[in-house]
Amino acid sequence: MSPERYQRIRNVLARRQTDLTVCLENVHKPHNVSAVVRTCDAVGIHRVHTVWEEKYQFRRGTAMGSQNWVRQTNHDTIDDAMATLKGQGMQVLVTHLSPSAIDFRDVDYTKPTAILFGQEKYGATDKAKALADQDIVIPMMGMVQSLNVSVAAALVLYEAQRQRTIAGMYDKQHLPEQECQALSFENGYPRLFKLCQRKGIAYPPLAENGEIIADDSWWQAMQITPLEAAALSVDSD
Repeated sequence: MSPERYQRIRNVLARRQTDLTVCLENVHKPHNVSAVVRTCDAVGIHRVHTVWEEKYQFRRGTAMGSQNWVRQTNHDTIDDAMATLKGQGMQVLVTHLSPSAIDFRDVDYTKPTAILFGQEKYGATDKAKALADQDIVIPMMGMVQSLNVSVAAALVLYEAQRQRTIAGMYDKQHLPEQECQALSFENGYPRLFKLCQRKGIAYPPLAENGEIIADDSWWQAMQITPLEAAALSVDSD
């Protein structure tokens, strides 16, 4: 990994928002899931939450590689997801047209916030809506009453980004250094990362220029020399 690539990675990770997230409840179309994750990466979200009756995978083509940068936590039930989010002190918003719903732009997104989007056809479940703190809506002036879930997510998340930018919340690092190091290694040295996973070896720390800091025992466990590792890094860049 070149020093320039490492610096770019660190600049991105320095702006990650650990207290802003999305929860997708049974959003089952892979291209929608991947498109939402791509937007999450673009606005600096570190982790997304999902509730799936079946385990879906991000569609790589639509996600454009963003699935490598955004962590995912899957929950078996909406109760589990809500308990996790509220346990982190987040206000939970749900897109739902109801008498108590407010314009999505009237929310204070500088607070710890989770935004819940429901299944494409039916929206959020009754349980999810009951557990959420606030219904939000995107004003519609046409005949249709809803937008594609990935479009709705983009609108809401960019309003959150706008407010957080004004508040200076992108100007300091929120992500723990250990997580920054892990993501830098995983994406800066993808082949070595896969080798670590296969062998069950801990990631090495990285120097300020992105070089691997490891003793002889680590390299021996990897059964690869630093010179060979450098060649693999060039290939992956």
